[in-house]
Amino acid sequence: MVMTVAIAGATGYAGGEMLRLLTAHPAFQVRALCAGSSRGLLSEYHPHVRSCPQMPIEPTDPQRLAEADVVVLALPHGASAEISDEIAALNPQARIVDLGADHRLESAEEWANFYGGDFSEPWCYGMPELIRNQGMSQRERLATATYIAAPGCNASAVTFAAQPALAAGIARSEGIVATLAVGYSGAGKALKPHLMAAAAFGTAAPYAVGGTHRHIPEIAQNLRAAGATTRTLSFTPVLVPMSRGILATVSLPAKPGINEKDVSSAYSQAYKEEPFLTYTPQIPTSGAVTGANTALVGAWLDRDGERITAICAIDNLVKGTAGAALQSLNISCGLPEDTGLSVNGVAP
Repeated sequence: MVMTVAIAGATGYAGGEMLRLLTAHPAFQVRALCAGSSRGLLSEYHPHVRSCPQMPIEPTDPQRLAEADVVVLALPHGASAEISDEIAALNPQARIVDLGADHRLESAEEWANFYGGDFSEPWCYGMPELIRNQGMSQRERLATATYIAAPGCNASAVTFAAQPALAAGIARSEGIVATLAVGYSGAGKALKPHLMAAAAFGTAAPYAVGGTHRHIPEIAQNLRAAGATTRTLSFTPVLVPMSRGILATVSLPAKPGINEKDVSSAYSQAYKEEPFLTYTPQIPTSGAVTGANTALVGAWLDRDGERITAICAIDNLVKGTAGAALQSLNISCGLPEDTGLSVNGVAP
């Protein structure tokens, strides 16, 4: 049976990527595209989505969204919670997938510290590969979920890089350092001077430095699920002149006495059954996963034996956002989780 889908925030990068994936999915049919202020036809905003260029962009009306079997919210943080409550009241059977941050965090204190405003109920976290050292697996949780909170793109890359070492007990959870090279699509479509081509070309620009990035509590929450004790980490994202992609380099303090075989064993065992996470002996590159729902992860024990360096490459709009959301939605709907998703990147 084909399920209908409505997308709010359809003219943005995340909403557009979700639409691109859904148009090729055999079990979903997109019926409504909504936005806050944008109006016109889809072709004016996403000309690359050639299968439905004449679809109109409609107002973000909860009644209209609630007519669908599945609602995707690609909205700024703080905007999803209120409208999701309205949709749920109008259509209690609707599945809702939030691509924003409103329902990711389990701690009201962390939400207040990093986001501010009203705290919303946490939803089932849309990362099937999240390692949990206790209780139900994340896939088991998603299989019964009606409301799904898609992960943050930076949080996904750091989690994939760090969690095998922490779950296997070969790394300490204090003193984790993550530095990320991030494509500009991660900053959204806002017309800000520092995000325009003249400012972006030929330079690398760190942002949210000094432990202020909003994905920090989400990453720490994920790593605690894998067995870590950390509540924070050193996290520095750097905008680099590419349109999409994330390359996360994560340094973890190694437990005494471990060797290179321990590292390779921890990562290969963690991801050997994963359809979209690949442990590789080669150094991952962001270009190798462009357009794919793939995460490439490599890990090495530093020569002095004191730290583990783990590198993860993902496409921030696919595995970092829309692909993870669709993969989780597939599981929730009882479909094979790889339906409509590709492991193959685009090159050159």
